[in-house]
Amino acid sequence: MSFFKRLKDKLIGNPTEEEKVAEIIEEEAAEQKQDEATEPAQIEAIVDENEKAEEVSVTEATSETEIPVASEDQEQQEQQEQQEQQEQQEEVQEVAIVEEPVKEKKPSAWSITQKFKTGLEKTRNSFTSKVNDLVARYRKVDEDFFEELEDLLLQADVGFETVMELMDKLRFEVQRKNIKDTSGIQTIISEKLVEIYEQGEEDLIELNMQPKGELTVILFVGVNGVGKTTTIGKLAHRLKSQGKTVVLAAGDTFRAGAIDQLQVWGDRVGCEVIKQSEGSDPAAVMYDAIRAAKNRNADVLICDTAGRLQNKVNLMNELEKVHRVISREVPNAPHEVLLALDATTGQNALVQAQTFKEATNVTGIVLTKLDGTAKGGIVLAIRNKLHIPVKFVGLGEKMDDLQPFDAERYVYGLFADGLDKELQNSED
Repeated sequence: MSFFKRLKDKLIGNPTEEEKVAEIIEEEAAEQKQDEATEPAQIEAIVDENEKAEEVSVTEATSETEIPVASEDQEQQEQQEQQEQQEQQEEVQEVAIVEEPVKEKKPSAWSITQKFKTGLEKTRNSFTSKVNDLVARYRKVDEDFFEELEDLLLQADVGFETVMELMDKLRFEVQRKNIKDTSGIQTIISEKLVEIYEQGEEDLIELNMQPKGELTVILFVGVNGVGKTTTIGKLAHRLKSQGKTVVLAAGDTFRAGAIDQLQVWGDRVGCEVIKQSEGSDPAAVMYDAIRAAKNRNADVLICDTAGRLQNKVNLMNELEKVHRVISREVPNAPHEVLLALDATTGQNALVQAQTFKEATNVTGIVLTKLDGTAKGGIVLAIRNKLHIPVKFVGLGEKMDDLQPFDAERYVYGLFADGLDKELQNSED
């Protein structure tokens, strides 16, 4: 399937199962608002019906004692009531006609794509504008064009190895298709970036969730200050919106205020937080949290950990102990080890990822603050160098701004302006 075909699917429909869940949640919220809005009208209608029923019963009661003579006043009153009922029905129909277009909304596939476009605005403004200028200056695809494109990609923190691989693929594609001018070159760049990221694999973003009735344990690691605790709260909110029961474990007993911060997020999203006093053994907290999660028949347990990167030996020993306790209580757990990285740190995020990869078996990356950096190319560098998939990205401060990473949407966010034009030209 071509890049444009996949991109159209992401832009205008064919949502994934997760997007369908998001759609259902939006529809339920809309229905709830509609019910709240119509409830007073329904109550008023019931009251009117009861009053009319009482009037009918009074009329019937009086008709038993009086001679049923239809006066002109009664006929006029009945005609007036019928006319009022007809006018009310017409008003209801008019309201329904007016409200019908309001119910129509963009599918969740579109709204999620827009989040990527908005979240990558800083990178797009600094990187893609330069690519557009480059394409405008070079009418022909030659070696000078490739050298300048190479510099732009390196400035966006795509990474040296990734850039070299991309340049080789682009040169081969240009030669194979005998491409002479730069029109449509952004589409080829986009396709190759997606290929480099996916590396022939599928379902990279899917969490390793256990069957219903079994506890899924997700372990979060990462240095202090990268937004790890905030990300845990957002992920808990996401899982709860999917109908799962979530328990949080305050395993970062080293950093002052970490336990209280997680408790604030637990209260905000409605999740129980299992904790001990500051300075306690993190492995003991994990043991208590697993027992509590099992007793409460929870679906997911999300575990926070300390981020003491300054002492690598202590970090490794602590994570190994935590890992050992979890796997002893829940076979094959933790089912996911997610590493939180700050996208604004650029290449330094690669160093952190390498260190934690040595300390524990990292299964996925959560890249926070992607909306706050002009070097969003770090996503490709992490994937290509460490061979660890980016499972979630932070695209804002709101509760639902933690989004599953999607290669097509990410590349669209980088090249949105140019791709929109090429997509329109392809349709024409």
